[in-house]
Amino acid sequence: MAYMKKNEENAVRGNSVNLMEKYLPKNKRVRMIVLMFADACVVMLASFLGLLIRFDLDIEKIEGRYLEAICGYLPFYIAATLIIFLLMRMYATMWSVAGIREVIYILWACGLASLVQVTGMTFLVYKVPRSYFLLSFAVLYAGEVFVRLSYRIFMTVFPGRAGNEGKRILVAGAGSSGAVILKEMTTSRLADGNVVCFVDDDKNKAGKYLGGIPIAGNRNDIPALVKKYHVDEIYIAMPAASAMQRKEIIEICRETGCGIKTLPGIYQLLNGEVSVARLREVQIEDLLGRDPIRVDLDEIMGYVGGKTVMVTGGGGSIGSELCRQVASHGARQLIIFDVYENNAYDIQLELREKYPDLDLVVLIGSVRNTHRIESVFEKYRPDIVYHAAAHKHVPLMEDSPNEAIKNNVFGTYKTARAADKYGTERFVLISTDKAVNPTNIMGASKRMCEMVVQMMNARSRTDFVAVRFGNVLGSNGSVIPLFKRQIEQGGPVTVTHPDIIRYFMTIPEAVSLVLQAGAYAKGGEIFILDMGEPVKILDLAKNLIRLSGYKPDEDIKIEFTGLRPGEKLYEELLMGEEGMQDTPNKLIHIGKPIEFDKDRFEEQLASLYEKANQDPEDIREEVKRIVPTYQPPRN
Repeated sequence: MAYMKKNEENAVRGNSVNLMEKYLPKNKRVRMIVLMFADACVVMLASFLGLLIRFDLDIEKIEGRYLEAICGYLPFYIAATLIIFLLMRMYATMWSVAGIREVIYILWACGLASLVQVTGMTFLVYKVPRSYFLLSFAVLYAGEVFVRLSYRIFMTVFPGRAGNEGKRILVAGAGSSGAVILKEMTTSRLADGNVVCFVDDDKNKAGKYLGGIPIAGNRNDIPALVKKYHVDEIYIAMPAASAMQRKEIIEICRETGCGIKTLPGIYQLLNGEVSVARLREVQIEDLLGRDPIRVDLDEIMGYVGGKTVMVTGGGGSIGSELCRQVASHGARQLIIFDVYENNAYDIQLELREKYPDLDLVVLIGSVRNTHRIESVFEKYRPDIVYHAAAHKHVPLMEDSPNEAIKNNVFGTYKTARAADKYGTERFVLISTDKAVNPTNIMGASKRMCEMVVQMMNARSRTDFVAVRFGNVLGSNGSVIPLFKRQIEQGGPVTVTHPDIIRYFMTIPEAVSLVLQAGAYAKGGEIFILDMGEPVKILDLAKNLIRLSGYKPDEDIKIEFTGLRPGEKLYEELLMGEEGMQDTPNKLIHIGKPIEFDKDRFEEQLASLYEKANQDPEDIREEVKRIVPTYQPPRN
């Protein structure tokens, strides 16, 4: 009863116990002794059975002198074989995952033991038929293969018993990766579950078996197979599939209500890293329907080597990733400038631990403080500046529009003027798609930042450029962390409008674009990333709810709160007046700058500065005069 109760408890915890492992000794030394004892028995069996086979299994035909010879040499044969096996590490091999290579290794070990047997019996003048040695070797090899691979043989003959009795798993992909997943599921004590069927879109594989498991259909058959085989989880083992193909398969799998895990990418297969451990939960990036932007940073980051690099807002999501990349590419000195001490402290600790030889300077201060920013430039004379410091939350800036102007516009202006004054080579502004035909004060302020960059580039030896991209997945304050938090709290998940759409990119993509813009910069450009198709926020919310194991509008409610002041149904990446020019990276484009009266703009900035510091109620009207494309929300 206690034994049954223990098994029930293990099943509840999901820690299925392999039957073979249950009866094997846990201590390695004890296991080796047991295995050596089994080897000794196999040697004895090979010695006598080889002779019996030589005489057609008729024991009466065997002469007594042959039996005496075998018995006389047997102790030496056993000792020699065990020593050979020990030297050839036959007791240090993980036979639970043995394959063809290990079988060949057994052949070499048995062959050497038989060679020693022939030499020893000849030297000691033990007479036996010459054919006996070959027969004895064959029995020894067969016996050792059986002993060494009994674990695998048991699991092949009785897969339901030898494997785990946990989750029932469907594997999408019956190729090399799927085969490796199956092998681990049937041999690893850490794997919790049984593979019950495969699916594969290759018609030639339909109806066949992989490792004794049926390839039961293609991706379209997944819902029916989930019901037929009572599947609990689906593993997507298709690392070579494109992002769009992976998205389509995930969409099918999501409808089944099963848990979903996937292999990250083809490079895992090429590196030999395919394993159950490499499977991960499906991430929301998998549903964007495009391949990630990959930039060879080693090729483009030569311009950073040996330079002093400054990152404003260096503790934020984008700023901190910029710091990591710059630190890893040989900058002479890295200056992190941020107004938030906690963020700056976190990235400081990380970089000092990872790059102890890096000349790292972490400074607290605001880009709005003219004296502070100029004193930093005067002392450190940065060669390259990445300007990521900004207020970015649209609703908050709608309630505090003057702060958006002070921090974004004049923080950029003051930093850009300091870069010009102290001989900075390149200045890269982090902008946003909300700067295009802005309907909120944050977007309008970032459009003015772009105009500042264009104005400064026309008057300075410094190359000033801007980088424009959409929403960044996983950044501080982005929609994904908000949705996850709401789901953890049981809902509801709040979406402003059922038809609202946004462009999305990952933090590494955003940073790679910024860094590549620095490499391409000639001055005055606005770099734009081709981010594929925009994503409906409602679909994003539903997908995230399903991936969390719930059903939208049943387990987790979705509520529509209405568009917030200044919020658009869709964002744009390029204004109608801007042309599009390609770069060597076909997914990165350059928008032709819109011409404007730079002298008048500078005068308008002076007037705007005075007005913003008075905290007026009508700052939007002043902004509208400077940014004609700005359409402020109506009261």
